[in-house]
Amino acid sequence: MSLEVLDRHSEALFEFLWCPVCGHEVFTNIPFEGVFCKNCNTRVEFQEPLEDHGYEDAVIARFDTDTTWNLHVDEKLRRDLPDGSARVKILGAPGGYEVDWWSPKPGEEWEPVERGEFDDVEEPEAVSHLA
Repeated sequence: MSLEVLDRHSEALFEFLWCPVCGHEVFTNIPFEGVFCKNCNTRVEFQEPLEDHGYEDAVIARFDTDTTWNLHVDEKLRRDLPDGSARVKILGAPGGYEVDWWSPKPGEEWEPVERGEFDDVEEPEAVSHLA
């Protein structure tokens, strides 16, 4: 017996995707567990939308912070999701992806972290109490 692995989403989609909690772009797949942000462990689940508007690829990514940890990152370098989750609809094709919408809609209550938003902010150094 063999196990067939179906790659439903291209690598280009993962090159476009970023975490709205911490802004990082690196994700890891844990077999039989799911896809997670490598920086803060926010879980990402994918589903096909009801309509694709004729685009080659159309996907809804749902980010869930139930598994999020960020003990090594200062709280000001991340942004929690409203009610613990948010969804984004991505349309396009490799090299031309675009965000169609966020749910909940960004506004006064919540804004997703943009790709690399905290890249130029230095993390505070660890303080040693042994010195």
